[in-house]
Amino acid sequence: MNRRSLMFSGVAVLGLAAAPAWAASAGSADKRFEAIYTAEYDWRVSQSAPDEDNPNAPKRLPDVGPAVQAERLKRWTEVSRQLAGFPVAELSVANKINFAVYKGQIDALLAEQKYREYEKPLSADTSFWGDVAEWSRGSFRTEDDYRNYIAMLREIPRYYGQQIVNMRSGLKRGFTAAKITLQGREAGVVLAAEAKTPQDSPFYAPFKTMPAVIPATVQAELRGQAADAITKDVTPAHAGLLAFLRNDYIPGARTSLAAYDLPDGKAYYQSKIVEFTTTEHTPDEIHAIGLSEVAKIRGRMLAVIKEVGFQGDLPAFLTYLRTDPKFYAKTPQELLNRAAWVAKTFDGKASQWFGRLPRSRFAIKPVPDEIAPFYTGGRGGPGIYLVNTYDLPSRPLYSQVALTLHESAPGHAFQMPLAAENKDLPAFRRDTYLSVYGEGWALYCETLGEDMGMYETPYDRFGMLSYQMWRAARLAVDTGIHAKGWTREQARQYLHDNTAMGDHEIGTEVDRYIAWPGQALSYYMGMLAFQEGRARAEKALGPKFNIRAFHDAVLEIGSAPIPVIQARVDQLIADGGKGPYPDEE
Repeated sequence: MNRRSLMFSGVAVLGLAAAPAWAASAGSADKRFEAIYTAEYDWRVSQSAPDEDNPNAPKRLPDVGPAVQAERLKRWTEVSRQLAGFPVAELSVANKINFAVYKGQIDALLAEQKYREYEKPLSADTSFWGDVAEWSRGSFRTEDDYRNYIAMLREIPRYYGQQIVNMRSGLKRGFTAAKITLQGREAGVVLAAEAKTPQDSPFYAPFKTMPAVIPATVQAELRGQAADAITKDVTPAHAGLLAFLRNDYIPGARTSLAAYDLPDGKAYYQSKIVEFTTTEHTPDEIHAIGLSEVAKIRGRMLAVIKEVGFQGDLPAFLTYLRTDPKFYAKTPQELLNRAAWVAKTFDGKASQWFGRLPRSRFAIKPVPDEIAPFYTGGRGGPGIYLVNTYDLPSRPLYSQVALTLHESAPGHAFQMPLAAENKDLPAFRRDTYLSVYGEGWALYCETLGEDMGMYETPYDRFGMLSYQMWRAARLAVDTGIHAKGWTREQARQYLHDNTAMGDHEIGTEVDRYIAWPGQALSYYMGMLAFQEGRARAEKALGPKFNIRAFHDAVLEIGSAPIPVIQARVDQLIADGGKGPYPDEE
């Protein structure tokens, strides 16, 4: 799942072309711009990590050493200089949009490099070793797939060694995740570090059952090579990483929580706000938006409490929801079944709300055991919807409708494939993920569930409102932690008092916000953009408004910053409500 977040930097967006003809025109400015982004993006992909969803991505682990980091800084600095002096007014209308999206990507990448974010290659629930473990759970169909995988296993000592050097540099200057968010994080390394035999290692899993199209003699050869790579490379590399985490990194990590306490912290946190919201809002402004939205949603929650006839206030109702066994699955499979039922129910409604549907499908699987204790309630993307079945008393059934609409279809497992399948978009737009767009869209899909009749009970609707409250509240929580001196307990209490989330999930979420400054802001700010755009189109178009055309229009642009979303809605209005696929309306 490629979920890199890329920011938008202020470039005038003058509207979209009437048809999605994204290729550069014959104009010299268009050709020059196309040459810039094509060369840089091809190079960028060559530098990236393995990605099953991107066939052009390398099959090997990336180089993250000092020479490459210096090269990246130099390359993006030069591209930024070229874009700064570019005659944007001479571009075609379509390429003005491409320029706005592309410049935002370069600004984000350059900012990450300047702040040396590669020295902190982990958050509260993600890590470079977790990514490597995820690649071991990928699809293996051919002999080449297995040989590429074995070659990757051989590279783990070099890759982990480079990451440790980078992390030591981060330690030296106080640029680490907060120590409190790292407790138990080494658990994902232990299985690979302490495997008694190669076959006990999680990295051997792809070799236990191999496709019959691979001859038995070749299978035996590949298993032998894998066992050798695990014995000589994988297990020792994980043992070294485990020792580093336990003896050096976690004990030496910073004790403060706020991004403001990092080197050049105020500027760094503001750069993350720009990256994750594609706006220039200050922390104080976003904090105020959060408090205002929390108050609005609280009013709707109180209305549901009255509707179900509960005798008590909001805190009492939240306690009731957290403690009554009827709201919780008794087995992991029951929770998975609920997610599957919701997803299939949406399938029966999809054509009424969307003209263009993605070709790709998705699987529903439990979050792997080694990361489940500190992982989110669910996460989705192309081909997958992960449901966390750990600690079932913290996974209420009444939240599953909203969670499934967000993480599967029509959220992440719907929007991301649609972008990837849109060959009218240049590759740098198809293959990247902008958090304010992707998370904003997925959160909008939770509210769309009301229109679609997905929430069958008041409790399901309250679960949706609780999720809305969760995202609104974290506008206050994220800015509170990183800019206003909030403590971890203060943040936890704020979510406890305002949402129906279980205390375990509240804990993992607050630690995620501490470890990943700014990312939590993208959801609600993005959703507001989609809701504002829909309301504006409905008002302007009146009876000509077509919900399928609106959804198709905002989905066809790929992962885009808020000004581009607004411009696409403007174009839809100017076109009289006709969407990009009129034959499908």
